[in-house]
Amino acid sequence: MRSATAATLVIIASAVSAQAQTGAVTGIKPKPVATVPVRPALQTPADTASAMAQAERQAIQSDLAWVGHYNGAINGEVSDRMVAAIKAFQKDQGGKQTGVLNPQERGALADLAKKRQDNVGWKVVFDAGTGVRLGVPTKLVPQQSSDANGAKWSSTTGTIQIQMARRKEAGPTTAKLAEQEKKEPAGRKIDYSVVKPDFFVLSGMQGLKKFYLRGQIRGDEVRILTILYDQATEGTMEPVVVAMSSAFNPFPNGAQAAGPPPRKSVEYGTGIVVSEDGAIVTDRQVVDGCLSMVVAGFGNADRAAEDKDHDLALLRIYGARGLKPLALTSGAAKSSVELTGIADPQNQGGAAAVSSVKAQLGGDASLTPAPGLGFSGAVALDADGVFAGVALLKPVVVAGPTMTAAPPQASLASADIVREFLKANGVSAASGAPDAKASVVRVICVRK
Repeated sequence: MRSATAATLVIIASAVSAQAQTGAVTGIKPKPVATVPVRPALQTPADTASAMAQAERQAIQSDLAWVGHYNGAINGEVSDRMVAAIKAFQKDQGGKQTGVLNPQERGALADLAKKRQDNVGWKVVFDAGTGVRLGVPTKLVPQQSSDANGAKWSSTTGTIQIQMARRKEAGPTTAKLAEQEKKEPAGRKIDYSVVKPDFFVLSGMQGLKKFYLRGQIRGDEVRILTILYDQATEGTMEPVVVAMSSAFNPFPNGAQAAGPPPRKSVEYGTGIVVSEDGAIVTDRQVVDGCLSMVVAGFGNADRAAEDKDHDLALLRIYGARGLKPLALTSGAAKSSVELTGIADPQNQGGAAAVSSVKAQLGGDASLTPAPGLGFSGAVALDADGVFAGVALLKPVVVAGPTMTAAPPQASLASADIVREFLKANGVSAASGAPDAKASVVRVICVRK
């Protein structure tokens, strides 16, 4: 009897509970249920970096290394070291240390890294004697020699030396090689040592010089890179050493053996007509190394002048009629600009139509997003339709073990810079209403 009563009470209690949950019990109001809003997890700097293309992460690491904030493998892998380097750069720039680069900071980083590379003459080369691809600061070590044992680059005073050795050994191991290199030459003091199955790294002091050594093996082949430099050059050489270590490819295959891909045999850019007698200003990078230059619809062009500091070139065409120069009126560029140019023919089915795209101008003169191929040298007009400058596309040089193509960076040569360049070369700025579409021409560079 008790068990039957108990069972009945359980059934009733269950029913009442169910009714209470639905608010169906007469005279009883359900208590509101306290709820806690679910917030999405905040995105970390590492999450933001992981969402980027690997080539862009690698480019950022390379640039951070060149400005002296990143000391690690330039491989595009996200790490705490990479985030810390971004924050260190932001601190130097007086910005908020978020660990995520905004477009202006990214442009400033790329510009500073490019200047550091240009200052030392950074080039990725293939050394035929040793079969190695490596990065070399050619301005710091202009003297080169080679013999049966390898190759050597050095400064004129011997303060900086780069040695590349290649040899064969029976059954080499990285542990054995590392022990040999620690003792030869005598007196080396090792501050840092890493030994892996296929490579090893040593660094420290060799006499009065600092040294960095990276060795690698494949089968019975041994390749060893040694960098020596006086302590007085440490500030210059530390980022160079990081870049050289990451660019070092002792056993390149296929296209990697040739170093960076060559410039295109035919390259297209945009020129701006700035005088009725045939003066055209464009991006110097577009016409660098050309065997011949052609302005579409007007024939051959000559290079009259260039400004390497600001990447501007002045071209001349002769006997042309109907040219419509752009009005280079004075005015301060606004944050938003419109770029007018002629895209690469592959991007518009072989056509030569003039088009315009929008871009944001950063405080460091960076343009985001970067325009497409063919827009190097494009006209930039501000929101009031006033000439703001010339758009420049910058190729990105990445110090990494593979020749990864990174997105180009874009910047603006301001209207004042352009006017000063033209004035210095005897070209008077045109006046009148600006007509960007009527004033741009396609520039064609033909190389080997």
